[in-house]
Amino acid sequence: MAHYITGLDIGTTKIGAIVAEVDGEALTIVGVGTSPSDGLRRGVVVNLEKTIRSIQAAISEAERMAGVPINEVYAGIAGDHIRSINGRGVVAVAGENNEISAADIRRVIDAAKAVALPIDREILHILPQEFIVDDQNGIKDPTGMAGVRLEAEVHIVTGAITSAQNIYRSIGRAEMKVLDLVLEPLASSYAVLGEDEKELGVIVMDLGGGTTDIAMFYEGCIRHTAIVGLGGKNVTNDVALGLRTPVENAESIKVNHGCAVHRDGDREETIEVPGVGGRQSRRISKAYLVDIIQPRIEEILSLAYQEIKKSNYVHLMTAGVVLTGGGSMLQGTIDLAEEIFDMPVKLGVPNGFSGLTDLAQSPIHATGVGLVHYGLQHRFDRNELLGNDENGLFKWVMNTMRKWFTALNRPA
Repeated sequence: MAHYITGLDIGTTKIGAIVAEVDGEALTIVGVGTSPSDGLRRGVVVNLEKTIRSIQAAISEAERMAGVPINEVYAGIAGDHIRSINGRGVVAVAGENNEISAADIRRVIDAAKAVALPIDREILHILPQEFIVDDQNGIKDPTGMAGVRLEAEVHIVTGAITSAQNIYRSIGRAEMKVLDLVLEPLASSYAVLGEDEKELGVIVMDLGGGTTDIAMFYEGCIRHTAIVGLGGKNVTNDVALGLRTPVENAESIKVNHGCAVHRDGDREETIEVPGVGGRQSRRISKAYLVDIIQPRIEEILSLAYQEIKKSNYVHLMTAGVVLTGGGSMLQGTIDLAEEIFDMPVKLGVPNGFSGLTDLAQSPIHATGVGLVHYGLQHRFDRNELLGNDENGLFKWVMNTMRKWFTALNRPA
């Protein structure tokens, strides 16, 4: 019997659903569904009913294309409420003959995640970076090793409890089960990054509609995550205000004619701009459009660079930056990013699958495809504690969130 995995990207401007058929370790994309997203702002649900309808529309389209019902999903979470810190824990090995067991690893990670959090925040991810056994560092899995002292360095991602609950509730009201809730830049990394890039040092930056999501990798592990609360929707709004045209027309003008840097011939090339409220359309030079777009893209990329510089690993990003998401497709964005970051920048296109490559092999589906890859890797994981990154601990987090959800819906 065929098995299917669905990734649900809940974005500020669109909801995307990716359905993949699993054959061993191979993925075949069989369904892609998208729907405009009206119920979110900066990655956070602000209108539950609109979000539910958008999810249902995207899922229905993916179901029709795939020819299979969708009952469970791996969903993404983002938003400027996301925060991350690095933690460190130390324990004495309690196993017989000083052999490190799964229980020891569980205890050291519990010690590493023992950080003080405000009452309105909860841990979303605990991502082990490395273990240290008796001062020997760089160990990925110490199970079975001999040692007296065990240390763990972890990356802890936290989010607002209510934001996670509302995403969980939206999907539940759309009559689906959430298998895992995954940080979106982490999900995107599964689709657009190679293992060699993660080893050398690389930044994945997802330019979405409402937020710009950042994840930094070095020596195969995630080292820093951050969210900038600006995205492509801000660029569209600037175009709408600057050209005095409806937002729908501004989006079309941005996609079809927009550019983040000036090119030769911009002054001579003109663009027709529809008027507002029945007013006559007019023509403007493309250079004027670039004058509107470029400052906002510069601001987004500069704020992202400020977040990157907060990490101690910024000088180790040998492989540079991989830009993905819908905003990365705007002409000139790669050139402007290379100038601001002063490092190599390339466009991140989802890979590692067959099937509907013409539909799914686009930066706008990086998170959705990444969620499917995440689901594949974690589905076959048998390590209860570590999983591929944080599977066992994350299941604990999900069980906690299910309790919140049950409590919220319990009759008074």
